[in-house]
Amino acid sequence: MVDDVDRASREPLEIFPVCHHSPASATAMARRLREKRPRVVYLEMCEDMAPLLTELRNCRLPVAVQAFAGDVDGFPADWAPLSVVAPMTEASAEYQAIAYALDTPGVELVLVDRSADHVFQWEGRDRGTGGPGPQDDGAPAEPEAALHGEAVGVEIGDLRPRFAELERHLLRHGRVRHWSEWWHQYVEVPLADGSAGHDTYRQVMFLIGSLFRRLAPGDGDRLRVDEDRERHMWTRMREHLAATGTDPADCLYVCGAFHAASRVEEFGVGGSGGFTVTPRTDTVWQYGLIPSSHAAIEAQFGLAPGSVSIAATEWAKGLKRARVRPFRLAGQAGAGKSTAKAAAPAPAVPVPAPAVPVPARTEDTDRLSGFLRRPPVLDGLDEAELLGWSVGIVHAARRNGYLASTADAIAVFETSILLAGMRDRAKPTPYDFQDAAVTCIEKDRVPGRRDVRRLVEIMMGGDRIGQVGYEALPPLARDVHDRLAPLGLKLQQRGVRRALLDMTAQPELNACSDVLWMLRRLLPHGAARPVMGERRLGERSVQESWDLALGTHQRALIELGYEGVSIEQVLEQRLRRDAYAPGATAAGVLAAVEDATLYLGGRRLAEELGHHALKVLATERGVDGAPEVLRRVRTLLAYYRTGEPALPAWIESFVRTGYAHYCTLLPMAFRDEDATVGQVAAMLGFLFGMEGLALSLGCDRTQLELAVAQSHPEDPSKTALLWAARVRIGTLSRAELRSRCDELLDNPLVVPTYPQYLSGFVHALEPVPALADVVVEAVSNAFGRLPDAVLLPWLPLLITTLRSGAGELAPLLVREAGRIFPGRLAELDAWTPPWRTPPVQVPVRRAAGDGGQGAGPRGAALLGRHPAACDAVAELLGCEGTWAAPGSGAPVGALLVSRHPATAAAAERLLAGG
Repeated sequence: MVDDVDRASREPLEIFPVCHHSPASATAMARRLREKRPRVVYLEMCEDMAPLLTELRNCRLPVAVQAFAGDVDGFPADWAPLSVVAPMTEASAEYQAIAYALDTPGVELVLVDRSADHVFQWEGRDRGTGGPGPQDDGAPAEPEAALHGEAVGVEIGDLRPRFAELERHLLRHGRVRHWSEWWHQYVEVPLADGSAGHDTYRQVMFLIGSLFRRLAPGDGDRLRVDEDRERHMWTRMREHLAATGTDPADCLYVCGAFHAASRVEEFGVGGSGGFTVTPRTDTVWQYGLIPSSHAAIEAQFGLAPGSVSIAATEWAKGLKRARVRPFRLAGQAGAGKSTAKAAAPAPAVPVPAPAVPVPARTEDTDRLSGFLRRPPVLDGLDEAELLGWSVGIVHAARRNGYLASTADAIAVFETSILLAGMRDRAKPTPYDFQDAAVTCIEKDRVPGRRDVRRLVEIMMGGDRIGQVGYEALPPLARDVHDRLAPLGLKLQQRGVRRALLDMTAQPELNACSDVLWMLRRLLPHGAARPVMGERRLGERSVQESWDLALGTHQRALIELGYEGVSIEQVLEQRLRRDAYAPGATAAGVLAAVEDATLYLGGRRLAEELGHHALKVLATERGVDGAPEVLRRVRTLLAYYRTGEPALPAWIESFVRTGYAHYCTLLPMAFRDEDATVGQVAAMLGFLFGMEGLALSLGCDRTQLELAVAQSHPEDPSKTALLWAARVRIGTLSRAELRSRCDELLDNPLVVPTYPQYLSGFVHALEPVPALADVVVEAVSNAFGRLPDAVLLPWLPLLITTLRSGAGELAPLLVREAGRIFPGRLAELDAWTPPWRTPPVQVPVRRAAGDGGQGAGPRGAALLGRHPAACDAVAELLGCEGTWAAPGSGAPVGALLVSRHPATAAAAERLLAGG
């Protein structure tokens, strides 16, 4: 390790080792930049992110620089989308270097780390550098922790032991709970003191990086990636020095301490140059800025909750204590005059000679170790600060329902000092104060939404959430804000904004309504939520109310900008992608057709997707999507019939193809055990509901009759469904269906499965709604005939079967029962079910002038002239009989008329009315 420190310290190109989001590193960086004034700053960050850094001045930190690829070429398809983020906070050394380089004339900033494409080439998706890691204390993540999505995080200065036993040893002997607290106590606090000096800071960071590097486990893949990154960075720096002729003494190399103590051959200005950077893949990367937060950084890099917020507080205190002016980009949100003045260029300072390595026991290190071993002594400023914390946490606890008092504030104050002394600390840290507050205030329960630990994090600064300014947004996001400007809302701010749209009084708001409905389709739930109003095919609301949270979901809106320049283009691309996906179904393509018609208007895209739905339907061999196909086709047919002069050609072809397709699959679906009764009922609903249109388009009804005749189900529910289908096509009469239901109730072996038959009958209401009275009759007969010993155990099964299998069809059954049964309880005793009422005998009316000689009813002449009509009506009503033979002396049709006077009377009225 001493050799590593010596090698890094003697390098002519000054290496500045840092740790990510470390206030001590940021303070030392700001101090060193003002002393050295380098002309070139080499920074460990993805080299392809350089053009985007100038947009940081239009944002409010923290934000993250993002590289995004929606479509991959050269990577596995299941990795898409690819996303790499590099979060940036004010208390970070990399931001200080960026602000200095961008706002100082004559200074060049060069990013030397691998590109975003190489991140996935070298490490793979699931092993990205700084990928999401478990939180130290197991606390649940806040909603803001998802601001980075599933992006792979890259950071400068990943400094954490990779040897688990070493980390446990440090935590145990340091008397701390997690790594963030150990780093704060034993590295941040000593190095934040300006008396440590620049050389001491570098040596300590070199030493820590060398220790963690040499004690890392022999993980070949990760070590190879680290060394490749170091070879890449030194190769890029030597190439830049050779191309520009810059003196290495005028340069500064900012990298993580883990990479500063490198042992690769390419290390240093005089290193070998044998490393070849592999070419990038053909994947097209998009770049932008997305909002970040302290919680998102903590969740992504495995830091303790609240550690980044505490670091921000320590950064502000350290600047005042060390009297260091930080660098901040001119014009950045939140920057004041003092910071702008601090960022102004200063006179050049001569570059000091390279630091000479010093032994391990120098005056500086003795001063550092002595500082760590000093007895806990509080000065007036620290005592006042701790007292303010104690009063503040009690006040916050009272607002959140805790029974806290002044005595609790005193207890928190004293306990913080006690814990710091027990842990051999000079003064209580925010972590000591947090533990003391939990011990003294929380006691046995949490009365509100927040526990005391969370209240302390909020009091210490809370979760600061960044914002990307309007000028730094992609064109799509700016276009959305411009088109929603008539609403008069500050949509870039976080939180929910209520928008009221009255299109009758303000017709110009129709365009805003179109944008909002498309955003609802494209953005996550909650970004644009309609409170009042709806949009369906053929329907538009004249008044709408929306809850908008575009500022909260700014990351999702920015990522839409990576896919296109307008939301219409993005929506069309997504509809095409969903429709032409390898696993697309006919129902999914029809949904895309509906969305294209609803949101984009026009018929070009809808017709293209509709013709594609034909091809997808023809290739399907299952019936899983039949219910959704039926619902979508009915909706589209209703829309085109009411809003278009003629049906589009694609939907006519779809009905014709679907009729033949489902006729072919029907026998197999009845036998398939995996096909549910609801799916088979949806197939029959398509066949019976579209039968008229299909026959008019040239389909043959014989296909349906043959398919039903070839169906032989074994499942009771499907058997009942088949009986209903046979009634619908005329091969089974209603009387025969009632007889079969009675036989089921008479058979004690079948009674336990009767609920399944009823489930099939209820599903049959979808394709054959006219059987509602028969289903009510079947249920009523079961309740009337079965004894209680059979009915009571059987009743729960019936209810659960109907609820799970036919819940959406139950209202139709209930309405039919309400029509048949009496409306009052007093009428129930004298009520007779209609299926038990004997048929009414209608007296036969004689023709005028008949004289009572038996010439037959007046309709006999009509029946004789139309025998086919009489046969059809008789068959429909279940009447049987034959025509009188010629020469029998009876008028034609008189025999049937005399046997069935009600039929004759009905036919007479029908024909007379026609």
